[in-house]
Amino acid sequence: MNYSTTLRYNIALTCIRGMNLMLAKTLLGYTGNAENLFLENEKALQSVSGIKSDIFSSQARKNALEIADKEIEFIEKKQIKAIFFTDTSYPARLTECIDAPILLFYKGEAELNAQRVISIVGTRHATNYGRGFCDDFIKAIASVYPDTLIVSGLAYGIDIAAHRAALNCQLPTVGVLAHGLQTIYPPVHRQYAAEMVTNGGVLTEYLSQQPIHKANFVARNRIVAGMADATIVVESAEKGGALITAGLAMEYNRDVFAVPGRTCDDYSKGCNQLIAHNKAALITSIDDFINAMCWERLTNKPPVQQSLFPELDENESKILTLLQEKGECHINQLAIYGNIPSSQVLSILLELEFKNLVRSFPGGLYRKA
Repeated sequence: MNYSTTLRYNIALTCIRGMNLMLAKTLLGYTGNAENLFLENEKALQSVSGIKSDIFSSQARKNALEIADKEIEFIEKKQIKAIFFTDTSYPARLTECIDAPILLFYKGEAELNAQRVISIVGTRHATNYGRGFCDDFIKAIASVYPDTLIVSGLAYGIDIAAHRAALNCQLPTVGVLAHGLQTIYPPVHRQYAAEMVTNGGVLTEYLSQQPIHKANFVARNRIVAGMADATIVVESAEKGGALITAGLAMEYNRDVFAVPGRTCDDYSKGCNQLIAHNKAALITSIDDFINAMCWERLTNKPPVQQSLFPELDENESKILTLLQEKGECHINQLAIYGNIPSSQVLSILLELEFKNLVRSFPGGLYRKA
């Protein structure tokens, strides 16, 4: 085995039943490091921890080491980093949280201790309004703070909209997973996860050998909230994971923002309630956010490299030019202005939307993205 002894014992520590950050700090304060903890007398550990069960028995610690050995084989093969809570690369903001993970598994290149970190969360049933806000807000952030780290949960809806917008603007973005790095859930987001590994990363507290539990999806929200300066809830129903994340962010004394919506929109009711109950600050633009955060606007910043437009055919270019000139058009108007058969306009718009060059809105309206 060619891995370090320190790594082996750090991973094994997390495999002891009932281990958490507070208990780990107590035990490590007594033993000095994880290796010594595994060599220490069982009764001494029971005395220091105040726990009289058999979780520190020789067999329990042996089992933990065997699990750690299997995990190391996996992370070495997949080139995954294991970050202990005492490591300098561990998210410093997260160490301020009482329930932070002892160890994180990370595949990526982004700096987890970036100067500015924003978590963006919301419903899995995102609307054009919510996705549009993500696009506009992240574009604006990229133009002012090009090194901002965007964090979310890689789930359907607002999560993936935030990750995609960050990738499009070349902002680093990290997805916090509710399972080990042996898989990506949902599977349809694997392509985005692969892109994020080179411009951001994927992060989890879970071993590759652990089964996926529904409760993990709630538990991972504390990492999303804890490793950021602020959490923005873009769209949420009256109940949901995004509101749990907002609540955790408040407990961690982080800034919380919510995007308002119409009173009749089901997926804005949660945001409107957060604002009404003074649990989140109202945000409609980057200016609202910057002023509330008291962030200094950067000057003389290097320009953000823009992604090159995919190759467009004549009709696609014509439609895009019309939307740029008129701002917003109905499908029928585009057919008339562009002198293109109506039967072709919809397929052209779908292709442009797939290329992230246009956005659709209710009523058959389209705008340039």
